[in-house]
Order: sequence, then C-alpha cells, then structure tokens
Amino acid sequence: MGVWRTSGMRLMAAIVLLLLTAPLLLLYVWLPISAFAERTEGLRPEGITFENWRRLLEPLGGATFLESLARSLAFSSIYCLVLMLAVVPAAYAFSRLPLPGRRPLLALLLMLHAFPMVSLLIGVYQTLRWLGLYDSLLGIALIKTASEIPLGVWVLKGFFDRIPWELEMAALVDGASRWRAFTSICLPLARPGLLAIAIFGFVAGWNEFLLPYLLLPSTTEWTLPLYIRSLIADFRFVDYGVLAAASIIYVFPPLALFAFGQGILSQVYTLGGRVQAQ
Repeated sequence: MGVWRTSGMRLMAAIVLLLLTAPLLLLYVWLPISAFAERTEGLRPEGITFENWRRLLEPLGGATFLESLARSLAFSSIYCLVLMLAVVPAAYAFSRLPLPGRRPLLALLLMLHAFPMVSLLIGVYQTLRWLGLYDSLLGIALIKTASEIPLGVWVLKGFFDRIPWELEMAALVDGASRWRAFTSICLPLARPGLLAIAIFGFVAGWNEFLLPYLLLPSTTEWTLPLYIRSLIADFRFVDYGVLAAASIIYVFPPLALFAFGQGILSQVYTLGGRVQAQ
C-alpha cells in the first residue's frame, strides 16, 4: 500500500505541475510556429514563410534589429565585466580581512540595495548629464552595476566564507603571496559563485528595460528590449510573426548561457576538495 500511495502522490504532483506549466509550454510552442507562419489560427499555422525574418532585418525608426542585438550583447558584457571586477575584491575583503566596522558596512549594503531604482532616477539622470554619459550605454552600465553591487557582494561573500581559512594559511606558510593564495585557492573554490554572479549579471543586463527606456532617447542607441517594445508600441497593429521571430533570438543567449554553466553550477564544494553532484 505504501508503494501505491507514493506512486499516486507522485503522479498527482506531476499532473499538477504539468497543468501549471502548460501555458508557458504553449508559449514556447507558439513562438517558432508564428515565426515561420504566414498567419496562425491558435496554434495552427497557415502557410510557411521566411518573410517574418526578412522584415525583422528592415530598419525601424532609425534602428535595426542586428544593431540593437549587438548593443544588447555589448551592454550585457560590459555590465557583467564591471560587476565582477567590483564584486570579487569587495566580497573577498568582507570575508577575509579584519575591516573596521565590517558589520555596519554590510548592513549598509543591504540598505542601499533596498532602494528601488525608480526612486533614484532623477539623481541618476543628473549624474549622467554631469558626467557626459547621458544617452550612453556605458553610463547605463555603470549605473546598473552600482545598483547590483550590494547583492553581488553578499552572495559571493557567502561562497568565500565557506572556504576554510586553513587552506589559505597553508599556502601563505609555504611562501605564497596573498595574491597567489587568492588566485590559486579562493577563486577556484568559489568558481560556482563567480559563475552564478556572472550568469545572473549578464541576464540582468540583457533583460534591462527601464534604464535604457528612460535614459536612451536616441533610437540609434536602442538595445534589443527597446527594439522589441517598439514592435508592440501600437497594440492595434502588432505583427506577431515578426515579434515571434525577434523573441526567439532574444531568449536564445540566456538559455545558451545557462546550458553552458549548468555543469559548474551543479558542483558541490566540500572542505578541502570538490565533489561533482551526482
């Protein structure tokens, strides 16, 4: 009876999960169908065509899809790189160094992250104007990095905290410099945390819409979210075929990034070594 009861509960759980995820699964089915269909009736395509993809490459309001795609890739990469350069040394310092007032500083980081970006937009706008970075992807990347540093430091500090101090001490005793111990011991052991910060940082930059929408008035600086938004600016005349084609390309980089990093993210670190999750 216990086996039958367990199997029945698993079956019920699978049915419930399937029902909950059905709308999302139907969306992923609808995207490729609409991208290659002349028109659709529900999920049934009427005719196969590549016209949607051709129209996707046409200029739209001074911007083109390929240029917007390249700018989104550049913006996400710059944001991810700057975020890592700022978060890694800060997290290591909070985890390892006897900084005066470390606890109040960590609490201040959380308080800073609690402020919504919307409440800071006027100050952000004035700052970018003063620095000459208004209507610039670099300026938005720096603002985005500053807003995400507190959370990144907290997350990565937890990974550094789990690395035994004795490993670094042994390297220092053997004559290694502090930099060598950091790069040879701490960074390899914290690789899942570094990869997690990098992946989520890239995805956050890739999906960023509010800052570019408000601080990039020029259509020649549009990122991909702004380009896709322009496709549905007037809900009475939405070209769903072109929108589906753009959406397929839009979701591909994050999916590819998560697929690439899945193996490292699933690793489990133990004291003094690394164990692959089974």
